[in-house]
Amino acid sequence: MCGSGGRVDGRTARGRNGLRVALLGPLRAWRDGTSLDLGPVRRRSVLAALMLRAGTRVTHEQLIDDLWGERPPGTGHRVLPSHILPLRKALDGSGVGPAESVIRSGKGWYCFTGHGVRLDVSDLDERAASAQTARASGDTAVAVDRYTDALALFRGEPLTGLPGQRAQEERRRLLERRLSLRLERLECLVLLGRSPETLDELAALSASDPLDESVLALHMRALYAGGRQAEALNAYERLRSRLREELGIDPGPAARGMYEAVLNQDDRLVGPAAEGAAALGPRPWPHRPVNELPGDGGGLFGRVNELARLTASTAPGSVSVLTVDGPAGVGKTALVVRAARELSAGYPDGCLYVDLRAHSTRRRQSPERALQHLLRSLGAARGELPSDLDGLTAVWRAETSRLRLLLVLDDALDVGQIRPLLPAGAESRVLVAGRRRLAGLDADHRVTLEPLGPGDATSLLTHIVGADRAGREPEATRQLAGLCDGLPLALRIAGSRLQNRDGWTVEYLVGRMTDDEHLLGELTAGDRSVESAFRLSYDQLTPEQQRAFRALGLTPTVEFDRLTPAVMLDEPLQATEHVLEDLVDTSLLQQPRPGRYRLHDLVRVHARRLAQDVSAEAAPARSAALGLYLSAARLASDWSPAGFPTGPRPVAAPFTRWEEAEAWLDAAGGELVDVVGHAAALGEADHACWIAEALCDYFVRHGRYHECRTALEIALAHVDGATDRRMPAALRNCLGYTALHERRYTQARSLLTDALDLARRHPDPHEEVRTLTGLAALALSVGEGHQAVVHATAAVELADRLHSHWVASMAGVILGLAHYFEGRDEEALPCFAGALAHAEEDRRPRMLGRPLSCAADVHLRLGRYHEAKLLLHRAVDLVQQGGDAFLAVRSLTRLGTAEEGVGNTDVAIALHGQALFLQRQLLSPRTEPSYAWLEMDIRSRLGSACLSAGRIREAREQFRTVLAVHSTRVRRPRPK
Repeated sequence: MCGSGGRVDGRTARGRNGLRVALLGPLRAWRDGTSLDLGPVRRRSVLAALMLRAGTRVTHEQLIDDLWGERPPGTGHRVLPSHILPLRKALDGSGVGPAESVIRSGKGWYCFTGHGVRLDVSDLDERAASAQTARASGDTAVAVDRYTDALALFRGEPLTGLPGQRAQEERRRLLERRLSLRLERLECLVLLGRSPETLDELAALSASDPLDESVLALHMRALYAGGRQAEALNAYERLRSRLREELGIDPGPAARGMYEAVLNQDDRLVGPAAEGAAALGPRPWPHRPVNELPGDGGGLFGRVNELARLTASTAPGSVSVLTVDGPAGVGKTALVVRAARELSAGYPDGCLYVDLRAHSTRRRQSPERALQHLLRSLGAARGELPSDLDGLTAVWRAETSRLRLLLVLDDALDVGQIRPLLPAGAESRVLVAGRRRLAGLDADHRVTLEPLGPGDATSLLTHIVGADRAGREPEATRQLAGLCDGLPLALRIAGSRLQNRDGWTVEYLVGRMTDDEHLLGELTAGDRSVESAFRLSYDQLTPEQQRAFRALGLTPTVEFDRLTPAVMLDEPLQATEHVLEDLVDTSLLQQPRPGRYRLHDLVRVHARRLAQDVSAEAAPARSAALGLYLSAARLASDWSPAGFPTGPRPVAAPFTRWEEAEAWLDAAGGELVDVVGHAAALGEADHACWIAEALCDYFVRHGRYHECRTALEIALAHVDGATDRRMPAALRNCLGYTALHERRYTQARSLLTDALDLARRHPDPHEEVRTLTGLAALALSVGEGHQAVVHATAAVELADRLHSHWVASMAGVILGLAHYFEGRDEEALPCFAGALAHAEEDRRPRMLGRPLSCAADVHLRLGRYHEAKLLLHRAVDLVQQGGDAFLAVRSLTRLGTAEEGVGNTDVAIALHGQALFLQRQLLSPRTEPSYAWLEMDIRSRLGSACLSAGRIREAREQFRTVLAVHSTRVRRPRPK
């Protein structure tokens, strides 16, 4: 990697225009301290893949392999430019041109230059090297601090959530680096005689990888240094037994050497620093040490980074405040208590704990009562304490001004509850835990606690139910961890239920939790309940926030933007966004990236149950959400809203143009199919069918055939429950339309034949005309020209009567192509003109571009090059506006032929070259059935232009390539 390192907290470091990038956690970037929006996960994956090859030209194929491996998307080449441009806009400073961009490009490649960009991995290298230098020079205490600083750069799993082989390899390397630095730091602590501080972390590391001999050897050394020789020897015996059972081998030299040293009580294991500390005798404590920290109940899983941040060194000479926020049951109390216990030795004047009970069935702790308790704990209640807050605060500050205290404030509600309790003594530390994000509180570090990942959740569950029991049902254990959504409270309750029911299998409990109705009910044990914990958070909300929270449980997708709940609540966008941000601050709602929100799985179940209790509110909210997706899909479709003769009419708001609707659907990503499934599951069969039908054109245009078929098949399975009797034929028409684009002609014929029969048995002229158009396209694709003319003629006549402009335009294009393929040029031109006239009614660029491009073909064959040029210039502009890559490339190479026809051979060669480049950039042979045909067409035209220009050798190369491509099976392209 390149760059000179830099902090990732947004306060220091300058690079190219102040550009810094952080990889040691979620991929993030800043310019001049301002966070940059790197877009969705796939776009951040593109940036990571380029950065991991910084300074190297990465071909499009390499980039696609890095991101998708053996299962690249059909739109891989087309989608890359759509990610690169937004990344450049985000990363480059104002006024930076392509030549100076951090992402350079050329023919078939991209490159992340990296020059002057500051990276947190570089800072990691510097801090690690500084720590190792200090250790080598014998300054072990300084080395510990520097190792701690280096480890603090990790903000979670490196490159969190980014897919792709390259990201996975780098993630593995960085995790290994983190483990190495942790072990070096822990070894330094042992050498300093501080082995008790290392034991919990080493035990956790040993549990996560029981066969790592380097971790075990250091754990044995720390145990021995702490006077626990027997435990050190037992740890070795457990390793030896496991290695023999699982691998049939004995421990290696490192572990064996440590075992012999411990067995022989080798004093060199203690180290000179530790020996010196022992000789000094016990550390003097105050006369009345106070330690009110609660017991450390159970193991802490998956919180190593968060724990390191809470226990890291802080600025001297001031009171440091650290906050931990997160949803109910995520383990905030366990984390701050563990952190406090690790820190307790450094606060000899007292370790105090106050439960502020913000979310409790007991009376909330007021600042006055909390201060009285704290003062009495310190022995300061000499005589009568003041009863008012100001008086108590003054006494508290006076009593703590010369003390070094550790104070834990658990389950805090707001800043007003906390500020009076802050001690005055320099170098005191306060750990605050609560569900709300306390933006008004000045804090040195803030930790937002998320549910455990799948691995840590499974480890916690295994720890509770026992390795033997979990090992007998590994898949069921993973499923149970998933149903608990990684929430430690839910995992502990589920584990407790299994502990108390020896006759239950893990799979049996999973079966009891597989539907929303029973999921939360099963997560109850004694006085602990996941739903009760959520309910206490909900009860703290304002009525407006509660209504919004209930509505969020009904959203048809897991992720959503502000528009969906705004429509469901019938509120303005700005007001809705304000409420959503408030819910984020309460930890009931997540914000995975700017502008996108989601609920944790269990929280969503709770919200949905609350919404179902208010049926008068839930029904309209559900209908509004489904109506929004229906409106967007119909408006984005080239069929235009008028192409859907039944069902609700699209509302004018919130989308005023089809481009806005399409961009909104793009943001939903792969969850659009879930909207159809959501509607079907709710019994909204009509909406399921309408939405699936409306999404058909959108999916097909983007090459997302599998999603299209899935959505349509879900809807078709529920079509009998729909009141709209057009749907049985309509859905079959859509499936036939999709099969045509996939070249599954036999299936297309069967579907379209069934659709025609339904449309005529239950007279529906709108579906009949769509079916006739589909049959015409099918006939044209398989070479049945006469049949194509028959079907297309009937379709045009019927579409004219119905004023169905999209169908009339499509049928007109197919009819024109049928005449054109048979050499009837003068009959083809009026067909294309009629198709253009119908397309002008809806003004969709793709629909306008098709007949123009096809008519230009006729003029080219007739030698009317000037007429062809005029048509093709219009066609190229239109189809590029509409994003139709195939038609854009096809029209561009024909424009080259027109230029050749009027004598502009150099222009023609350039246009053909541009068409060839765009074909490779935007299309893929995996998803575009006519890819080979299009390449042959472009190269043939390019060869002809080279021949006209006297460039014989180049022409020969093009024609030879055409023959090579033709060696594979090439079919006639589908009508475009």
